[in-house]
Amino acid sequence: MRTLFLLGLLLTFSFSVTGRQKVYDFNPRCQQAYAAIMQLRIAAGTVLLEQEKKEHPDNLIPYFLDNYADFFTLFFNEDAALYAQRKDQRAKRLAMMEDGPTNSPYYLYTQAAIRFQWGMIRVKFSEKWDAVWEIRKAYIMLKDNQKRFPQFMPNNMLAGAMQTVFGTIPEGYRWISNILGLKGGLKQGMQQVQQAIDSNSDVAVLFKPEAYYYFCYLKLYIENKPEDVWGFVQQHQLDTKNNYLFALMIANISMNNQKAAMGIKILTERNDSVQYEDIPYCNYLMGEMKLSRQDEDANIYLQRFLDKFKGRFYVKECLQRLSWYYFLHGNMDAANKYRNMILTRGNTETDADKQALKDAKSGKWPNPLLLRARLLSDGGFFTDALKLLQAKKAADFERMEDKLEYAYRLGRIYDETGMDDNAIIMYQVTVKTGSGRPEYFAARASLQMGYIYEKRKEKAKAIECYQACLDMKEHDYKNSLDQRAKAGIQRVNGS
Repeated sequence: MRTLFLLGLLLTFSFSVTGRQKVYDFNPRCQQAYAAIMQLRIAAGTVLLEQEKKEHPDNLIPYFLDNYADFFTLFFNEDAALYAQRKDQRAKRLAMMEDGPTNSPYYLYTQAAIRFQWGMIRVKFSEKWDAVWEIRKAYIMLKDNQKRFPQFMPNNMLAGAMQTVFGTIPEGYRWISNILGLKGGLKQGMQQVQQAIDSNSDVAVLFKPEAYYYFCYLKLYIENKPEDVWGFVQQHQLDTKNNYLFALMIANISMNNQKAAMGIKILTERNDSVQYEDIPYCNYLMGEMKLSRQDEDANIYLQRFLDKFKGRFYVKECLQRLSWYYFLHGNMDAANKYRNMILTRGNTETDADKQALKDAKSGKWPNPLLLRARLLSDGGFFTDALKLLQAKKAADFERMEDKLEYAYRLGRIYDETGMDDNAIIMYQVTVKTGSGRPEYFAARASLQMGYIYEKRKEKAKAIECYQACLDMKEHDYKNSLDQRAKAGIQRVNGS
């Protein structure tokens, strides 16, 4: 009996010294660290986390937030050597989170968030299957946590974002979602993210910067409501000067929504002190937007991206932009140099990188007038682009793909400047002429007509156009255009 008593005492003493109860304490210091990391002041956030670990060694939140620091660094910079050093941290952190109290909403949430972040990282390092399984596990954990803690809004933020994307997976990847049982719905997913934003609970307020990030991207790329994005940015007064993540996000949205001048202004005026993480992608954004504006120094930023970036995404696209820059400046030696580099550098994981490689292999150079018009239009400089195109007519171009692009570019400019009827006419010409061709113009024209009819509440016509986009086969940007068309059908049907 005395032996059992001593053994129990020994075990109790040992547990109190080496195995004290772990906690999820998102205390003020951890909140400050999270805020710093979400602004990409990662070094400052890490210092706070190390202080917290020393003073409260049983608190698991600092180790959870370490994962955010790794996520942003690896996701944006794609440094393979750094990935090799840090990938073991995933399993260690998951094991630590499992040591926490199971009756806390953070028990499953921290594990799900870590898995989701590593899933996104693994995409960047071409570990696709591992990435998909990681995201599937994260989603299942979040759905379970929602049942157990329905008022814990971070569940809604992350699960809602994932559900929205699952609902618009292109047909080219549908087999993956079917095998893994990933099912989603655009409307319900967006409602969940909106609930997280609207909630004033303490934990919802804490995670709002992250919720804002997901919301803006989903609103633009899935719901196709750019006006709502700009209204949201203004309403919530997102700080693009001192929050580098917001600056990158809104500059990226600007680049992809014909607002290059705004994006350039945001990146130029942001606080660029050394306290912020060095993100080479910022140079790519700036270079692309400056190229669309025909700035003479666009090449400097594009080259800076290539010199500093250690990853493989966007590289072929950047090399294509540099080749275009020198092509438009009449420097064919430099233009051919960068075009040849497309063949060996970067990867083809994105549709844009695939297209850059295809164009390089073709040996054809774009029509310089159409290229200038495209760049100006993509940047939102519609008046200048329209002047170039109105000086020509379709018959002035010899190649069929140039005639097709001419009609499509006119349609896009009319579309973006509110001349919807003129846009529809040019889009219809584009679809009629190009629906059986490999260029993306006809499919994109169908998609854009769907947007116009959806805006007009002409649901049947909108669905017809979206479906026509989906039905076109073997064209450039197939997966990304299909995802947008599928999202359009879901919106119109209210699902």
